[in-house]
Parts: sequence; structure tokens; C-alpha cells
Amino acid sequence: MEQRMTQDAPTMPDDREVLETAMEAGHILLENGAEIFRVEETMERIAAHFGVERREFFVLSNGIFTTGDCLPGQKGGQYARVLHIPVRGAQLDRVVAVNQLSREIEAGRYTLAQVRERLEAIRQMPGEPPLMQVLASGVGSACFCGLFGGSAMDCAAAFVAGLLLYIFVLGVSAKHMTKIVGNILGGALVTLVCIICYSLGFGEDINHMIIGSIIPLVPGVPFTNGIRDIADGDYISGAVRLLDAMLVFLCVAIGVGVMFTVYRRLMGGVLL
Repeated sequence: MEQRMTQDAPTMPDDREVLETAMEAGHILLENGAEIFRVEETMERIAAHFGVERREFFVLSNGIFTTGDCLPGQKGGQYARVLHIPVRGAQLDRVVAVNQLSREIEAGRYTLAQVRERLEAIRQMPGEPPLMQVLASGVGSACFCGLFGGSAMDCAAAFVAGLLLYIFVLGVSAKHMTKIVGNILGGALVTLVCIICYSLGFGEDINHMIIGSIIPLVPGVPFTNGIRDIADGDYISGAVRLLDAMLVFLCVAIGVGVMFTVYRRLMGGVLL
């Protein structure tokens, strides 16, 4: 009878496995554009719920540092691990999913094994199909062109430029180029398309056309998160994110400026 009760008693998960799971959750959040405080808070929730009392999490914009003391009798007395996470784009649906999962963990709805399964399912969540991304880029470019004061013809030209821009981003830039080169060429491509449309009479104000068309390249989420991280006291992470966003702004501006310069040198035209 005593042996049977021992077998039926619930066993606490290994602290190392808990910390590994917490790091996996943090990894998904950080690589998909979550704020630093959100990553740390989620990892703390997971570790605290599964009984890891002595743990430390240090999160930067491109890395997670984790240490902890395991309970006596478990594998190894101490745990330490570092994860390097390259700066990438944002997929906020995954951030929302992990955030919701952490709240459900606190409510006691999952075992540790189930949490790991859910995290793997979240990691495998499909992004938007390429056709949808291309269409969204075109519609977004046209809408922002109109928002900045462009006419209906300007918006139509921006729509075409936005479509071609994201075909380039998905088919060429994301696969074969660095972020710097890709953004420079993306800005140049948008400018070239708008110049051609304007020269053919398809559009009235080239400034509005170009401004609307380059919006899909603007890193709004990283820039906002960088400011938010600095406001929360995470100065290193915030500065890195702001620097990355400013670098994108600079590259896009270089692409636009170079294309204008080439046009003026070759064609002798002045666009206003």
C-alpha cells in the first residue's frame, strides 16, 4: 500500500527542464519582436509556477542569460546557459500566443511536458502567405500615400511600387542579401518605379508616391520597442534596437538618394 501511494504521488519536474522550457519561451518571444520586460516576465512566470526558487534571467536584445540552483538530488547542482538570438523581424501573433500560454500556465492548466509541446506548436505557427504579404505591402503603400496627401493617381502608383517592393523583399532580399544591402536596393527600387510612373504621367506628386511606397520598409515595431526598453531602464537593449532601426532608415534614405542622383546624371531631369 505504501509503495502504491509513492507511485501515485505527483513528481515535481526537474529544475533544469523548467529552466530550459523558460528559455525556449523567451527565445520565441525575443526573436519575434517582444519587449525585454515581457520576455523576462514570461520566463519568471514559468519558472516560479514549476517551483524553481533560485533563478536569474538577464535578457538583451539579441541574447538570454540564465542561471539557477537545482534542488538537491537533481542532475547537477547549478544551471547556466547563454542563448544568442539574432535581431529579426516581428511576428506578433507568436508573441501573443506565448504571452497567453504563460497566463494559462499560472492558472495550472498545463504540465511541463504539455508546455513544451505548446511552445513547439507556437514556433511552427505559419506566417502570412507570400501573396498576402505582397498585397498588404501594396495596399499599405497606397493608403499611406493618401494619408500624406497624395492624389488617387499617386496612390495607384504607390500601390504598384509597394507590390514590386515586397516581391523583391521576399524573392531576393530576404534570401540572398544582408539587411543593409537589401534596404538600400529596396529604397532604390521604389524610387525607380515611382520615377518611371511619374515620367509616364501616372502620378502627380512623386514625393507622396515615394513616401507612401517606402513605408513597408520602415521598422516601426523595433523602433517603438527600443524607445519602450529605454523607458523601462533596459538601456543596452533599447539602444541596440534603436540603432538597428536607425540603420534601416539610413539605408532606405541612401537607396532613394542614389536613385535620384543616377536619374539626374543620366537623364538630366529634375523631379519636384
